[in-house]
Amino acid sequence: MSISIGSGAMYPITAGISNEKVKAEELQEKLQMENASDEELKEVCQSFEAYLLTQVMKEMEKTIPGSDDKDPYLEQFGDILYEEYAKMATQGEGLGIAQMLYESMKRNS
Repeated sequence: MSISIGSGAMYPITAGISNEKVKAEELQEKLQMENASDEELKEVCQSFEAYLLTQVMKEMEKTIPGSDDKDPYLEQFGDILYEEYAKMATQGEGLGIAQMLYESMKRNS
């Protein structure tokens, strides 16, 4: 399925799926850095927490009755909305997952 926007250019819906795969691979590469500073490690842990929360929100949406009849704009930009919600939720203290992951990684390195 494709969507035509503006000048008739076609954008595949599957672009969001490949974007998630790229983000997951980037996080994995950053976590495997051996000489990462504390600040970089904390940033990666917070990114992981935001990614995890984004995935949870997407799965939770599937449980809402009648969510199959989505607004076309929400269908197209819903992933971006969930990413922003997750970033806002993980700022500061967040859920605590990033801090626990950071402490565990520091202990085991």
